[in-house]
Amino acid sequence: MIRASILSIGRFGRGPERDLYEHYVRRLNWPCDLVELEDRRGGSDAERNARENALLRERLTGSDAVIALDESGREIDSRAFAALLQDFADQGRRNVAFLIGGADGLEAETRARADRIVSFGRLTWPHLLVRALLAEQLYRASAILSGHPYHRD
Repeated sequence: MIRASILSIGRFGRGPERDLYEHYVRRLNWPCDLVELEDRRGGSDAERNARENALLRERLTGSDAVIALDESGREIDSRAFAALLQDFADQGRRNVAFLIGGADGLEAETRARADRIVSFGRLTWPHLLVRALLAEQLYRASAILSGHPYHRD
């Protein structure tokens, strides 16, 4: 069984993105934790981004398999995503941490900490919507791995 942790900059308010995220997380057959991180101190965009990335890296443990969601990453399909999660589980790395940066994305140091860098396409997505997209893909991966008919090729 996988245990997913989504480490994300920013906080959900009430709204459709949160509802969609929760819809898919409730359907998962494995645990999924959302860790919302914020840095509200002042400074330049670069200073804030550096602090946000430090917050993400600080929450990782040495045993976590880490998948960074970043536009510079590799685009994969849902079956490859499910296979990636299964590969981590087969290696005994059942805790998978997903990193979602803030407005200015992930720094090179943060991306370097990742086992894989995955892109949800070349479009830029709001980080709150990325959480919902990730939750759906986690549910889809669990369906693929369990043989449930949710996913169709």
